[in-house]
Amino acid sequence: MPEIAHRLEVESLDLGTDVRAVLLELIDPQTREPVTGSEAARIWAAIIPALAAGEPWVMDFFAHLGRVREFFSVRGIPFRERNVLLIEEPQAGQLEALIERFAGETFGVRAGSRVAAGDEIVEAGLLQRGVDAYQEAYPRYAFCAVCDFENGFLTVLSERLGAAEVIRRTQPALDGLHVEVTRPT
Repeated sequence: MPEIAHRLEVESLDLGTDVRAVLLELIDPQTREPVTGSEAARIWAAIIPALAAGEPWVMDFFAHLGRVREFFSVRGIPFRERNVLLIEEPQAGQLEALIERFAGETFGVRAGSRVAAGDEIVEAGLLQRGVDAYQEAYPRYAFCAVCDFENGFLTVLSERLGAAEVIRRTQPALDGLHVEVTRPT
């Protein structure tokens, strides 16, 4: 059996009585430091579509838009621009490259049937307040997630996804990537 190189710790997060959240933390089990770089990008790129579980999803970029727009254009990654830059379900290789390149930035992911129609309120809110805009929007989606991959975190806001369901969805997607999925002890 291959050695476990990384640990994904999944736990419910207390953000107040009116917010339901789950924290995913990708760490080195020996040092407890966040996993970063290309290996982390490959893992996060497996996790995001697994969480969506077939629901349409989109990535929201709302800061440093010129730099993000240039990256998309140079690599031929299709995007929409509506207050924020939106990438609908990028291909696996594109998703991994996006995560690796923008790991130092905070950006978001939304999943659910509302993604296709667009959501001007949340998109304008992202531009004005950043990921705080998700707090009011997440009940309308399967989930909204805050990506802070430089620090090894993905915070999922969802009425539907608790820690157990996040573990159930992510474990199969991480098979073969030497990641142990667990709750913190």
